Amino acid sequence: MKIAIVGTGFVADYYMTTLANHPSLRLAGVFDRSAARLDQFAAFHKVRKYESLAAVTADPDVKIVVNLTTPESHYEVSRAALDAGKHVYCEKPLAMDLGHASELVALADAKGLALATAPANALSDAHGLVAAALAQGRIGTPRLVYAEMEDGPVFRDKWATWRSRSGAPWPGLHEFEIGCTLEHAGYALSWLVSLFGAVDTLTAFSAVTFPDKGPGTQDVVMAPDFSVGCLSFRSGLVARLTSGLAAPKDRSLTILGDKGSITVRDLWDNRSAVFVEETAAPRKLATRVVNRLEAKLGRFIPWKPTPGQRLAYSSGTRSDAMPNFPSQIDFCRGIAAQAKAIEAGEHPYFSGNRALHITELALALNNAGSLPQPYKVLSNF
Repeated sequence: MKIAIVGTGFVADYYMTTLANHPSLRLAGVFDRSAARLDQFAAFHKVRKYESLAAVTADPDVKIVVNLTTPESHYEVSRAALDAGKHVYCEKPLAMDLGHASELVALADAKGLALATAPANALSDAHGLVAAALAQGRIGTPRLVYAEMEDGPVFRDKWATWRSRSGAPWPGLHEFEIGCTLEHAGYALSWLVSLFGAVDTLTAFSAVTFPDKGPGTQDVVMAPDFSVGCLSFRSGLVARLTSGLAAPKDRSLTILGDKGSITVRDLWDNRSAVFVEETAAPRKLATRVVNRLEAKLGRFIPWKPTPGQRLAYSSGTRSDAMPNFPSQIDFCRGIAAQAKAIEAGEHPYFSGNRALHITELALALNNAGSLPQPYKVLSNF
């Protein structure tokens, strides 16, 4: 299936890296509103350039438009592609407000098109390993989840020097304007929604905690750089999700059940280490040693081994190409899954109402200060 990429910024190189993992996809060409950036990207990757968005949507060979533009352009670009009869795969969020996101989903449904959303990390090998462990009843009924999306104090790093493979600068100022919640919460929300279903209510708090993020940022209107939300699922499970740009880097997920726990070390790693601790099983030696040492010393030891036994991956599911740390996600896996579903006449999993649900949750977390709490989630699937 032929696809076209609109938006050749920093993240587009992640998609180009992982496109090689999916021979079922063919890149027809790329477009960016910046002629200089478009030339740089096309020359580096040796791909065709479109002269305009209209040229992309007018190409009869293109079946899926991959919308990698900045978040505030997502609605306009996706709308144009859907109006032209194209399926759309859109980076998160679908739109900057729920009304526009709902409009896009309704338009796609009316036209019989698939509108799917990133991120693709909930299609990862690690997610499959966790889903299998839950299905096997390894930890009984899941009751409580702790999800972390802490990116570390990047504003104190030399972010202005960061470049993608093809030379795109990391859009630091824009990231601070959009906020870490809209940029990153989806990586956890896609896992949570796919494993545990729809969210009923959400109680959240968000704030700008570090208004001065260094030289060149003083005049920027900052979005929240910290958010925390407690999500109550229709299934009865409760989850806490934090997103931030100041605390030490942590992208872990911990699921606590009646009979044990599952720990995912890094949601940004396609093959993250995954541990299962069953309460009826003996604790591993390292854990017992640390616990005894604490009792002997009479004080808390901050470092402890991850609880449980590490699960093994099958040898045949490793993807060939991944971006470098920390974004070791198969970004094109979501597009490949969408293409496969379209060919089968099915709805891609992360499309339609599921995509809208994830978008609404991210918006509710980011905009918690202007919403009544608890927030009643409007979307469902």
